[in-house]
Amino acid sequence: MSWLLALHSSSPVLGVGLLDLARPDQPPRLEAFDLGRGLSNQLIACLETVLPAPRWGELVRLAVATGPGSFTGTRLTVVLARTLAQQLQVPLDGISSFQLVASRLGLNEATWLGQTLPRRGVVAGLYGPDPQQGGAVCELARPRLFAAGSALPPGPRAEAVVQIPADVAGLLAISAARGAAPAAWQTVLPIYPTSPVEP
Repeated sequence: MSWLLALHSSSPVLGVGLLDLARPDQPPRLEAFDLGRGLSNQLIACLETVLPAPRWGELVRLAVATGPGSFTGTRLTVVLARTLAQQLQVPLDGISSFQLVASRLGLNEATWLGQTLPRRGVVAGLYGPDPQQGGAVCELARPRLFAAGSALPPGPRAEAVVQIPADVAGLLAISAARGAAPAAWQTVLPIYPTSPVEP
């Protein structure tokens, strides 16, 4: 087997996806675990229900959603993905959870995707058609915090609502499309538009 593993924890639901790159005609395995704050204690156990640890050596590529999302959840899955990629010496694709939403929505014009944070403002990024790849959606402006009371730049807006397992399927598809392209684990970092230590 030549497995591609995807992890997505930018919402309270952990998404895990597994695709055999040697058999692309077979549908991926998609699992959702509604863990809430229990992610830190159950992440490895959930992963092992999809692919037992003795078979992790069969992984040939990994993908992880880098946020924005839960500080703890995003950090844990990114760290796990980075560690596996380093130890197994396989490529790791880091893809924004907003990028996954934008791709699922199939945006045909530049659109601000955002999530409202109570008392803080709106985390928003700009997404739209990629002029270099017909039909693909790309990130035009990285997600950042627009403080409460400040306005987003002009343009269409939509809520960045994570949908597991659909976004995990999108994560697998984007990573699989990159084939054997190199993707260094060192460059994959979580997106933190807000500081976790602010009151």
